[in-house]
Amino acid sequence: MEARSARERLMAAGERLIAERGYLVPLRDIAAAAGQRNNSAIPYHFGSRDGLVEAVVAQRLATLEVRRLELLAQRPAPDDVHALLDALVIPMFELGASDETSCYARFLEQIRTHPAVSDAANLASDERTSVRVIVGGLDHALSDLPPRLRHWRLRSLTTVLFSLLADHERAVEAGRVGADDRAAWAEIIDMIAGTLTAPVTAHR
Repeated sequence: MEARSARERLMAAGERLIAERGYLVPLRDIAAAAGQRNNSAIPYHFGSRDGLVEAVVAQRLATLEVRRLELLAQRPAPDDVHALLDALVIPMFELGASDETSCYARFLEQIRTHPAVSDAANLASDERTSVRVIVGGLDHALSDLPPRLRHWRLRSLTTVLFSLLADHERAVEAGRVGADDRAAWAEIIDMIAGTLTAPVTAHR
């Protein structure tokens, strides 16, 4: 129990400090924030900095995956862009609404190029079934776009998504918007949809 408790505290501290200070925040600072006097606590529990990041992502995905699959089951059509984005994004908003101290979106913004969230091979894992379905649905929904542009927009999705969610999280923390403000949620989803479906302007 004590070891599991220490591991959980390290994950919470790692998520928060990476969100606030970036991926290269000293491991000793994370250990100290988790109440661990041993500077080797993270290597002991996770093997490395990457292991800690992967553990945080896996923990969050376990919750997000269940809710995303529920929302996917409710969508009106397999390739409805807004319904697919609802399934992707709403669970992230709900996470923040259930815990207003959450900093997971800002954590993702800091690690957006890390293999734990950017490696395409991750889509093959059972923990990411919902994301695989969403990306496949979006790819089909955008089939009228030239292939190169369609792939570019889908590759840019995480950059846009993480940035907008992180900005929303900061706005919640500053008291500028409520964590459960569904109008704000809808506006952000509209912006992401607009990025994906924007008309193609001919080169001049």
